[in-house]
Amino acid sequence: MSRLKYLGKRLLLSVPVVWLGTSLTWFIIFMGPIDPAARLLSEGQTRNTDAYTAAQERLGLNQPPLEHYANYLLDLYTFDLGQTFLLYQGSSVNALILDFLPRTLWLGFWSVLIAIMVGVPLGFFAGLRSNTVSDYVSSFGGIVWRAMPNFWLAIMLLAVLGSAQAVFGVSWEQLLVPIDAISGSPDMSRLGSVDGFLAATKKVLPAAVVLGSASMGNEMRIGRTAVLEVRNEDFVDMAKAKGVSDFALVWKHIFRNALVPLVPIITSEAFLLIGGSVLVETVFGIHGIGWLFFQAANQGDLPLVGTLMYVFILMIVGINLLQDLLYTVIDPRVGLEGA
Repeated sequence: MSRLKYLGKRLLLSVPVVWLGTSLTWFIIFMGPIDPAARLLSEGQTRNTDAYTAAQERLGLNQPPLEHYANYLLDLYTFDLGQTFLLYQGSSVNALILDFLPRTLWLGFWSVLIAIMVGVPLGFFAGLRSNTVSDYVSSFGGIVWRAMPNFWLAIMLLAVLGSAQAVFGVSWEQLLVPIDAISGSPDMSRLGSVDGFLAATKKVLPAAVVLGSASMGNEMRIGRTAVLEVRNEDFVDMAKAKGVSDFALVWKHIFRNALVPLVPIITSEAFLLIGGSVLVETVFGIHGIGWLFFQAANQGDLPLVGTLMYVFILMIVGINLLQDLLYTVIDPRVGLEGA
């Protein structure tokens, strides 16, 4: 089986996953114990029969369940997402997603990158120097970092950065590239310029460190274990016997094979980053999809919650497909299965 056919097969398998996820979302929101029409009305309006009927018509709940289900899925799959009912009343959901999603993707990108650039090298470093002081220090640091809860780390980081002027003599806001505040949304409109890129990166950096903190410890621990396992493989001993240089042995044989078990770990951590973005974006005041989801759920805008769940499902499926693509790049044997 060629790589292209393998990826095509994985793409087709993702279709029922999206369907099942959106179907469960529809059932929970519109057929569950919470009445979405009642949530759109104030306490006094719920007793008004005309107002309640109008709310049901706005949500399409006056239709038979199967008809409403089919129309709901059709609107989602064609990205005809309608307008909001409570949060940003009358605003286009498509426009909201286009406005809020880039901030979440920017935060997620730096969270994953920081976790990979710190956790994986430290894990490989510890694996190559197993049972040494460097290994013990790195492993202990990874365990401690992994054990810190995200909400506690976020509060501590905000406190440290907020008092940076008194402690370090320079405020975080004025360091290197000036920004207006520690928390808040990055300006995504100026990414094309160097200053705009640095300012947007600096704005999400504290939140990205918090969001990627748990991933760093996991990737360091799995990376160390993977290197130790690969070092004991027969092909490594064979390469040594053939006189392969230490540099080639490490970079061509050990590191590349040690990356294979790390791929699902990194992508599974990316799943957690999507869920964690709800908490982190709320704490740091970043108006991304996670923050929007929290606000919609808090105010009872259940149709918007369902739409944002669809966005999260697409993001998770996309990460899964990226994982499959990385497998074929790192381990060419994946694309040859069944050939």
